[in-house]
Amino acid sequence: MSDFTPKTPIELQIRKIIFEKFNDVDSRFSNDQIFEIIKEGNDIDPSWIIDDFESFFNELCDSCLARNIAQNFTTIWMKLFEPVEKLHCNSCNFEIYLGTSEDRKCPNSSCKSSI
Repeated sequence: MSDFTPKTPIELQIRKIIFEKFNDVDSRFSNDQIFEIIKEGNDIDPSWIIDDFESFFNELCDSCLARNIAQNFTTIWMKLFEPVEKLHCNSCNFEIYLGTSEDRKCPNSSCKSSI
């Protein structure tokens, strides 16, 4: 990835999209769908490709927010374990989105403060 720095950290953009569009434990969504929505928001380096986002989607599964239910080449289908709620991090001053039983830590990789 290049030196481009988005206004809103990518991990927060992904979680916001999940909160707004896929916040239902019965819904499934893919990394491709989220990547396309992020590209539409123009807060991304145009040279980035879906492979540059793999670590962000792995983190969603590692944090137990979502689970991988299917995969085909670069497409990863996921489902939420539980609904996502919107909170505010006073340390980095971003709106954050956490699963109801996730650790109350900011998912912003440059913050990680307790909420």
